[in-house]
Amino acid sequence: MSAGASTVALRVRGRAWFVERRTLVLVGVLAVVMAGLGFVGLCYGSTWSTPTEVLAALAGTGDSTVVILEWRLSRVTAAIVFGAALGVAGAIFQTLTRNPMGSPDVIGLDAGAYTGTLFALTVLTGASVQLALSSVVGGLVAAAVVYMLSRSNGLSGMRLVVIGIAVNAMVTALNNWIVLRAELEVAIAAIGWNSGSLNGIDWEDLSIPFTVIAVLLAVMASRAQAMHQSALGDAVAVSTGVGLERQRLLMVLIGVGCTATVTAVTGPIAFIALAAPQIGRRLARAPGIPLLPAALTGAVLLQGADLIAQMLLAPVSLPVGVVTTAIGGCYLIWLLAQEVRRT
Repeated sequence: MSAGASTVALRVRGRAWFVERRTLVLVGVLAVVMAGLGFVGLCYGSTWSTPTEVLAALAGTGDSTVVILEWRLSRVTAAIVFGAALGVAGAIFQTLTRNPMGSPDVIGLDAGAYTGTLFALTVLTGASVQLALSSVVGGLVAAAVVYMLSRSNGLSGMRLVVIGIAVNAMVTALNNWIVLRAELEVAIAAIGWNSGSLNGIDWEDLSIPFTVIAVLLAVMASRAQAMHQSALGDAVAVSTGVGLERQRLLMVLIGVGCTATVTAVTGPIAFIALAAPQIGRRLARAPGIPLLPAALTGAVLLQGADLIAQMLLAPVSLPVGVVTTAIGGCYLIWLLAQEVRRT
């Protein structure tokens, strides 16, 4: 590892990766905050476990091992992994659209994934595999519709966001109609699932989603440089050998895959994908949207929101989507005000 004035060169297997010092420090700070929130999440539950009891459970001893390792650890891990996946998905679509409003929940991808899930619940048997596949297909269909409608007269980030908001409204209306037409038990389950919740998640629910997200994030990490080159402009990307159409298609597939995988397990969790990339970018003071700060910021935001959801009306645990929507609404108002002032 060698250092420059403001960058650090990390050498892995003979390949050098240049990272801004501030970004490296930020990644370390976010990792510490994430670990701290995770430890608090292991302590907090229907009964408070002391740090000594948590450490004993992590070592495989103590009376609270089952509660901490089987129930709380799965929830904390899900918040970290799903928050990171949403942060990366938001970074992908905000880079594609070159617009801080271009996140999956704003441009209709979450609503499309919810439509796929409603199809699995109302038409199919609602098995976990059907829910996952239907969510991905629904998100891909919504993304394809938005992308095709935005390509007239050339792809524009602002046009894509505006069309995405319109598609989101129409798909949301379709989802409401499906819920109203469904049987009572299915409608109640669908409405509860639509709130976005980490309540009741255990390790059996996480093995497949974690595998899918790990593969998607690994592929995205290998294409991170090409993504940042494409953000500099089409001409620059083409001159550096980036195939724009192929790169955009791959990024859309990864972004939809991350969003739909999370949605299939927890339901739509709003505003993490919108806020995490911009907060990470501002903290890193980066010209583009760095993926690792976006992922870690998403993990921290979802962990914090889930702790608030558990504590707010304790012993009743709220869906985390309720908290992220309330916080995200304030963030969205601030973001819109910033965009209007800049214009």
